[in-house]
Amino acid sequence: MAAITLRVLDGADRGKIYQDIEVPVTIGREEGNTIQLNDERISRFHLKIQKDHDDLVLTDLESTNGTRVNNEDVRLRILRHGDLISVGRSTLIFGTRVEINERLERLSSANRALGLDSKASRASGDLAVQGDWQDDPNYQLALLGLDPPRLPERMSPGQAAQLSEVIEFLHMHLRSVVSDVEIDPRLNRIVLTNKQWQKVLDAQARLAELLLKISDPE
Repeated sequence: MAAITLRVLDGADRGKIYQDIEVPVTIGREEGNTIQLNDERISRFHLKIQKDHDDLVLTDLESTNGTRVNNEDVRLRILRHGDLISVGRSTLIFGTRVEINERLERLSSANRALGLDSKASRASGDLAVQGDWQDDPNYQLALLGLDPPRLPERMSPGQAAQLSEVIEFLHMHLRSVVSDVEIDPRLNRIVLTNKQWQKVLDAQARLAELLLKISDPE
């Protein structure tokens, strides 16, 4: 069984540490949850964290006020050490200080290898030890990897073909915008017409719809 650590950074239960708890883990305000938080804005059974193959997946259990990971509203999310989970008025950080620093160091090393070591990455290197994540607006940026998320494995040929169609559709949608933009070398900027901008917004809207269908297929 996989064991995880969650630390409460903000909220009525601030300072509590749930160390090496075995998944699946549920978080909510009622008894019967693995982690019961004293927060009236949290649903009775708010979210669940479970292992799926090699990943730890967070699922929002149709909570009233939703779940945010790294300040993004989510229904489904693969968790990585250092992720900030916000529910109600409470914020939890996923992972031990050692696990988070190891991840930050890997990301920082990857940046240095490509010559992309930024001030944000360097400033956030000791953040997990200091515990002052709220004081650094670049903390979440430092947790972003350079590589895109990996594609799902163990897909059937039909599922792989469906995913390929979705990506190809969005690729063609964005390519039509990129091919029509105007470059102004004097001002060092790219100019989009209202029509092109609406295409970009439409692509974002379609992605939002797809994310909803994936997280809530019914």
